[in-house]
Amino acid sequence: MLPPAYRAGLLVMLGATVVILTALGFEHIGGYAPCPLCLQQRYAYYASIPLSVLALILISAGRGSAAALTFLVVALAFLANAVLATYHAGAEWDLWPGPESCTAAGSLSTNAGDLLRNLATTRVVACNQAALRLFGVSLAGWNVVASLVLGAGAAWAAKRAGRRWR
Repeated sequence: MLPPAYRAGLLVMLGATVVILTALGFEHIGGYAPCPLCLQQRYAYYASIPLSVLALILISAGRGSAAALTFLVVALAFLANAVLATYHAGAEWDLWPGPESCTAAGSLSTNAGDLLRNLATTRVVACNQAALRLFGVSLAGWNVVASLVLGAGAAWAAKRAGRRWR
């Protein structure tokens, strides 16, 4: 039977994989273009999936302390991602302004000669407009939930990995 830390870490890795594949599916199959904040929220997944695999390997090799530290990094990455996703969701609900990079003004060159070319070729997806809401919650809002759940799972795996095979 697999140790509890391994099972929890495996669930975190699989959950993160499902979330990022879903986001990529919405983009490439569904046609929903991500905004700059959406793309930044993917970094936690891109880092945490291989780190979770590494932690699982470390558990299998009997290196519980190293696995615990790796899972702790994953937990912190998802906690930071939950903060970023909360900021994004708040910008979508007009609770605060989004970053300037999410507006056309923030992405265009100030060089007058490039202005027309930039207007023709630049497509900026606004961070303050939800591309899709599921059950009244934007994708950024759902990312808050997913990041908190995955972060809690990684923290639990870190706690359990630090113990012997209980």
